[in-house]
Amino acid sequence: MNYSTKYILYPYNRTLERAIANSIDMLSEESAEMATPDNKVTVADNFLHTRGNYEQHRYSSSILEPLHEALEATLTDEYRNQEPLAWAETQNRLGNILAAMGQQQKDAELYEKAIECFNHALEEFSQEKSPLDWAETQNNLGTALQALGRQQESAKLLSKSVDAYTNATLVYSRKETPEEWAFTMHQLGATLHANGKILKGDRNLEKSVVAYRNALAELDADNHAFELVATHNNCGAVRHDLAESEDNSELLQEAIRSYETATTVCLEQQLPVHLLALCKVNKTTAQGVLAELTKDARLADEVADEFEVILEVFPHALQPLCAKHCEEHMSKMRKMAKAALA
Repeated sequence: MNYSTKYILYPYNRTLERAIANSIDMLSEESAEMATPDNKVTVADNFLHTRGNYEQHRYSSSILEPLHEALEATLTDEYRNQEPLAWAETQNRLGNILAAMGQQQKDAELYEKAIECFNHALEEFSQEKSPLDWAETQNNLGTALQALGRQQESAKLLSKSVDAYTNATLVYSRKETPEEWAFTMHQLGATLHANGKILKGDRNLEKSVVAYRNALAELDADNHAFELVATHNNCGAVRHDLAESEDNSELLQEAIRSYETATTVCLEQQLPVHLLALCKVNKTTAQGVLAELTKDARLADEVADEFEVILEVFPHALQPLCAKHCEEHMSKMRKMAKAALA
């Protein structure tokens, strides 16, 4: 099964940002200054929220290596014996920073070291005695496994990620910790989606839709605007893949509605324009698949027009490969519409 291109949005990694914020005071003043990105010149970042789970939003990525060295130096056996829970928390911080470096460098070994850190932390955190720390560590482990699993296209790693997120939900609940529960459900949905595409299995994709819908039950535009957009968009992408695997026009309509909701929230909450553009590209791509499936030449012509509008309205917001995607699909839809008239 060859799925059409969809653009997935990745949420803020709050635990990574906390790991950096809580560790900066370990560095020299000169090194700590590197943590602040240069914001003197405003430059649109057309890749924000699209690179993966370990993007840097608040801090400069140049801070990662010094923090890695500083944290690693503290993890002695003596420290573990004297303060086991603080030692485990340091393992958590180091794991997040190593995973961010792994994403930046596309380095599987760094991801593996991050996973090892989270497993070390779980040797000290227990579900019974430290439930929230244990759940957060399971979440961290799931995210690192998901990132490496996507990079290596490994169903085994993604299945382990599903297990870790599922463990986190043994503590996180919609009633007691709704935000943490919703974020975990989002990531569970993302992992099941990635695994379903690798295994070519609709069951994982269907579970992914359920997880995303669970997340949507607790996300609102006022408090979690971006997370709401990402969840609607990504849920649309899963429905889009399911529709393509089943040649199901009704599922395509559901995907289109998910993308439309994402674009509406983008507009209402004035989120970065490239996010709006990506949601529109996903929606128009789904409409193109629907036109092919239903052999609807009129819809194909409308889709071609919409791609043309996207290219004209968002010339500086589209990533180069995304613009190429739009051009190729616009041409494809034009040919389909003209062939029907011939």
